[in-house]
Amino acid sequence: MEFEKLPTVPTADEILDRSFRRAAKKRKEKLNKDRANEEFVRAVSHAIHDRLVYIIRGFPEFEELPQFYRDMVEILYGLDRIKQALGAVGWAAKHTKMVGGELAFQSRKAPDPLVVRKRAVARLASMVHQIDKDLLFLNEVRNVLRKLPHIDDTFTVVIAGYPNVGKSSFIRRVSTATPEVASYPFTTKGVIVGHRTMGREKVQFVDTPGILDRPADERNAIEQQALSAVMNVADVILFIIDPSGHCGYPTEAQQHLLGELQGLVEIPIVVVANKSDITRIDLYASMSTENGEGVDEVLEHLLSYRPAPTKMTRALPLQTRTPEQNR
Repeated sequence: MEFEKLPTVPTADEILDRSFRRAAKKRKEKLNKDRANEEFVRAVSHAIHDRLVYIIRGFPEFEELPQFYRDMVEILYGLDRIKQALGAVGWAAKHTKMVGGELAFQSRKAPDPLVVRKRAVARLASMVHQIDKDLLFLNEVRNVLRKLPHIDDTFTVVIAGYPNVGKSSFIRRVSTATPEVASYPFTTKGVIVGHRTMGREKVQFVDTPGILDRPADERNAIEQQALSAVMNVADVILFIIDPSGHCGYPTEAQQHLLGELQGLVEIPIVVVANKSDITRIDLYASMSTENGEGVDEVLEHLLSYRPAPTKMTRALPLQTRTPEQNR
């Protein structure tokens, strides 16, 4: 994934220290002291410019990312804010190179090149320090984006529902691989991505943070991330309901959320009532992620939606919404 390759974004002082060391090495190579001062100014400006350009090129073209990742960036930091910071770095790159070239030329003609060199160092350092907050922000963005879960381009089951209904318990039961846990900012738990190998194929399970039944503009970053996964990643959705009330939310609120999701997507939604070891509800098929009852049947039904050339199995009689019903 693009974010895994994001390089560390240095601070203003780190950029300047590295550039000054490189320029000092260049200056020592010159026997003529006046030309050495000119070379120092030119080398400093080039080193700063190159480092700033490297930072910009390290970030991906956000418009070319899959919608899920664009949504994650927007939710976490805002695309406009990141572009603004990258624009500030671009401004500094352009002007340090331009000013450095002008002052290097002045150094060649000046009666005292050392004075021009000191002025150049001060101006270049000032420009880089102007974007120090942008550099710190971009490094924070880089550190967080690198931890986003890797979503493969394969058949994907997204597990949705209210908090504490058993989504993570289900994904741990059906995933043969050790689930990958990616910690998000603003969350109390991680998003879990698990895989199950089926012959030569790999099935992907994405456990989303819990979503509450409330207006869209009142949902926090956790819920927005979950909705993005539901709308942009899923081939089929497993919606888990807890009719026991142990999750802390009434069944009616969970069903209302289900109705909202059915209006948002045009893919199958398989609805299952969890915690059958505690209570059952006739409206939906049941399972228990606590003791495993019914989990294999639910998994088999979900896998029946895999596209050709995979051999399709007969779907079990679970409560399912088809695209036609969703409309």
